[in-house]
Amino acid sequence: MSSPSLVDVPGLNFDWLNLDTEQGMRVNAGRRGLTLEQINAMTYGVDPYDEGGAAVFKPRGARADERSPRHARQYRSKADVWSESAMLLYEEANQRQWSSAVDIPWDEVKPLPDDLEWAMCTLCTFLTQVEFIAGDLPGRFMEQVHPDHFEAQLFLGTQIMDESRHLDVFRKRALVNGGGMVDAGFGAINLLAVDDFTEMTALLHLVGEGFVQTLFRMGELISQNEAEKKIFRLAAQDESRHLAFGVTHLKYVMDTEPWRKEELHHYLDMQEGALGQSQQASLTTNPTTGEALAILAGGGIEKIDEGFQKLMIMRKRQVNEYMHRLEVIGLGDRRERMAAGMRELLDPVK
Repeated sequence: MSSPSLVDVPGLNFDWLNLDTEQGMRVNAGRRGLTLEQINAMTYGVDPYDEGGAAVFKPRGARADERSPRHARQYRSKADVWSESAMLLYEEANQRQWSSAVDIPWDEVKPLPDDLEWAMCTLCTFLTQVEFIAGDLPGRFMEQVHPDHFEAQLFLGTQIMDESRHLDVFRKRALVNGGGMVDAGFGAINLLAVDDFTEMTALLHLVGEGFVQTLFRMGELISQNEAEKKIFRLAAQDESRHLAFGVTHLKYVMDTEPWRKEELHHYLDMQEGALGQSQQASLTTNPTTGEALAILAGGGIEKIDEGFQKLMIMRKRQVNEYMHRLEVIGLGDRRERMAAGMRELLDPVK
């Protein structure tokens, strides 16, 4: 494609027609429509360098205006924000959105015995709280992603939407069947003190989202009706994306900046220490929520001991799935320094 010729018009400046960015891309939409992967070609593809370009607001591939003000708060290192899966996870998130208003069979929620209803309301109050934090925290870092690495920023936007929907659906379940919101406890408020992207990913995605994912996967065990089962299935589907983003980001950090290993271990030391202070069988940071889970898993307060036995099985699974993710990232030596209350639940090395 040839550059357009300038037209000499007094008082007008057509310098912007002197295009020096790459032209000529032709893409046909595929079965999934027009995706980021298809247009990430030519010079508009993924930045091959560790450092982003000029710290200004310009899309990747565009020319920076010399007059543009600098954005001092942006992460410029690719390893600070990058995930190899962010692009595909963003596309999947767009295609798998759901509505708490119409996609949950709310008419399946029938009156329950008081112990089961209050147990579910206790769990849903806790989840409403933690999902609020899980949506609020990524929003603090979106503006700090350099435009050259915008896929990570786009993914965080979908996570905020996911977590907003989770907050919404668990609040609705707490209120729809004669119960209500209860004492929330402290929840995971320590996450609000995080001030670095990779620290946020380690604590929120790897630990927090991973542990909640295990909880959601036991939805069939603790649900009392089809509406609750679908809530947990759909929420688990969303959490899988968030967890995948965290694992692939931390793996990229380890692959490209291995000297940061002790930094990651330090983040996990702090978070495991906080979690290790809670009851082993609670699956959450709140012992009250653990008791509610045991009532739901057992099928009533009179079967709470049976419920706790089931929760211990799930707790063991929770910790071993966490260990597997650490091995994928490149932190397999975490086994030796994991918090004692968690380490004793690990399966032997095969």
